[in-house]
Amino acid sequence: MRPLLPLALCAGLIAGCGEDPEAAKAAAAEQAAAQEAAAEAGAKAFDDAVAQQNWSLAKAQADLLLHDHPGSAAAARVQTQYADVKARAEAGREAARLSALWAYVDQPVTGGVQRSAAVYAKDDVDVDGSGPSRVQLIFRDHPDWGRSSYLVLQRGDFDCYGGCRLQVSVDGAAPKSLHGTRPKTDEAIAMFIDDEKTLWRLAKSAKTLEITFPLKGHGSGKALFEVGGLDPARLPGW
Repeated sequence: MRPLLPLALCAGLIAGCGEDPEAAKAAAAEQAAAQEAAAEAGAKAFDDAVAQQNWSLAKAQADLLLHDHPGSAAAARVQTQYADVKARAEAGREAARLSALWAYVDQPVTGGVQRSAAVYAKDDVDVDGSGPSRVQLIFRDHPDWGRSSYLVLQRGDFDCYGGCRLQVSVDGAAPKSLHGTRPKTDEAIAMFIDDEKTLWRLAKSAKTLEITFPLKGHGSGKALFEVGGLDPARLPGW
């Protein structure tokens, strides 16, 4: 049986196995430098996105940096720009949403190309008592028929066969009165807004158009259109 080591020797060996303070300090400094370098890399990615005016990417880079390296100098610098970048990113998303509401069609027809821009109302409208349904606003440019603007229903009907007055409100302001006409056709439940030039001018500059129109046997309907994403260049003849 081997003799046991003296207690003093054991204690000395254990003490000798303790962590080197200088080595620990150096390791901590190295880790801090690596963290700061990673933060600076994130800040550079943020700066690059800002320079490109890619606000969604810039916000994403800022969010990542602020989450991963909240106490870094790079995070402090980016934080000063964060509110502005966030606002621009949100505005960009809203602009993209509004733009996507519009559908553009270029259709070859006899004599040239028919071009149209169409948008659905923000909310469906009950036009005949059977429940809400979609209402569409269309601007059209036809080589033979010229320019026109009209509303289209999925069901029900407009009470405008002999002509009528529509109320058009721009961005919630007091409404303007425009003349409308329901053509005698079964091809579509459509009503022309006869002053298409005025309506087009309003649509180009407005965020919303709210149109109140008479309905056959059901009083009147009101449809709100988010028109802020209209691209006038898609209908160059207007």
